[in-house]
Amino acid sequence: MVISHYVGARVRRKEDPRLITGSSQYVDDLKLPGMLHVAFVRSSYPHARIRGIDASAAKAMPGVVDVFTGRDLAARLKGKPELIPGEAPHPEEQKPEGIPVPPEEPIAVERALYVGQPIAVVVATSAAVARDAAEAVVVDYEPLPAVIDPEVAMQDGAPQLYPHIPNNIGERWERVHGDIEAAFAQAHVVVRQRFRQQRLAGIPMETRAIVAAPDPLTQGVTVWSSTQAPHWNRNALAAALGLAHGQVRIIAPEVGGGFGVKIGAYQEDFILAALALHLHRPVKWVETRSEHLMATNHGRDQVVDYELAADAEGRILGLRARIVQNLGAYPRGLYLPSTTGLMACGCYDIPAVDIKAYGVYTNTMAVGAYRGAGRPEAAYYIERMMDLLARKLGKDPAEVRHLNYIPPEKFPYTTAAGEKYDTGDYAKALDKALEVSRYHEWRQKQQELRQQGRFVGVGLASYVEICGFGPYESAVVRVEPSGAVTV
Repeated sequence: MVISHYVGARVRRKEDPRLITGSSQYVDDLKLPGMLHVAFVRSSYPHARIRGIDASAAKAMPGVVDVFTGRDLAARLKGKPELIPGEAPHPEEQKPEGIPVPPEEPIAVERALYVGQPIAVVVATSAAVARDAAEAVVVDYEPLPAVIDPEVAMQDGAPQLYPHIPNNIGERWERVHGDIEAAFAQAHVVVRQRFRQQRLAGIPMETRAIVAAPDPLTQGVTVWSSTQAPHWNRNALAAALGLAHGQVRIIAPEVGGGFGVKIGAYQEDFILAALALHLHRPVKWVETRSEHLMATNHGRDQVVDYELAADAEGRILGLRARIVQNLGAYPRGLYLPSTTGLMACGCYDIPAVDIKAYGVYTNTMAVGAYRGAGRPEAAYYIERMMDLLARKLGKDPAEVRHLNYIPPEKFPYTTAAGEKYDTGDYAKALDKALEVSRYHEWRQKQQELRQQGRFVGVGLASYVEICGFGPYESAVVRVEPSGAVTV
């Protein structure tokens, strides 16, 4: 009896032909009747007071429909946008208790907080005209003291982004478990290291792109967006525009890469939706590559101090960590410090921890979801520490890892950092990797080559990370009286 023609069978990918033949439809391929084009005037200062905006020259240019400032659009955005936390593993825990969360202005009104922040928006009959007109808008800035280093921003007397958030600290997360003082007092060896995860920008082939059109049937708006999370964007836009969810439709056609930076709504999403409703015409914006580097979420940017205490055999007794996350100017990555903290123990059975994590506002582009969002950072830190511990003890890195892995019989297991692991057999996985890679042969060859003056690196790492969180989908499977199955 054949149960299924699909289980174990090769399945041809349906999406490949349209991608490799160039017949896919992206946002920039959309051409709607009466469509206008949008360009942004962006801040050239990391921190400045906006004393005035002169758009007269831009408005006089042929093809320019209008120029809008933050004050012009404030009345169009009736509600508070829902800032979706991107890749937060535990969204219910991501609201920092007692710390206000600053609102994200679609367009700066009184102050610019980072280079690239929208200051004004030009609407014209073509993208080229809109961009030329944007360059004709004159903004009168009063430069203000700026801070870009999160550790400097935490200090007393540093420039403050928000007067109601002292020391620019927008998030605090702490975990103390076990007798950490005894662990370090009894340690045969202590390894310390400072890590700096550089700031980076995700570069998908397709930049962000938006087309927004008024919907006369619902009195709402339809938005085509190169987003990774259309339902999150729908909720955010509905909240900002004062509309019901049913009045906002988000369509994500082909998306030319994302890497996390296209999760969640940006200022431009709110602005284009508001413009479409105000002008009663479709509007389009396609981000330039330079805009992308300035105004699309950045990633990483952490400064971390780690300490491991271990006995003479290399068994870890305790871990201390101080994690400082650069949030940028807006709260798009409040979950990043705690995510890194939760994963601080990696695959290892560590009995005591003292982890302190901070998210700090600076006059830079916001840091948010990008390729793992706080989890690869944690894996790198603990794996590097394992290598340093092995080196200090004169042991093989594989041996030290074996000694400290969480044993299979302890699962399900809650780490000292507070994260629950359902299952795992890390030692078995490492043994297989060592066998397949002929690790021990390479170690021997490494020594032989070194004596010949040649340097060959041999590295290994283990990792575990939080996976499987939203956005969420569901399905219903129904078995009919006939025996047929309906999905």
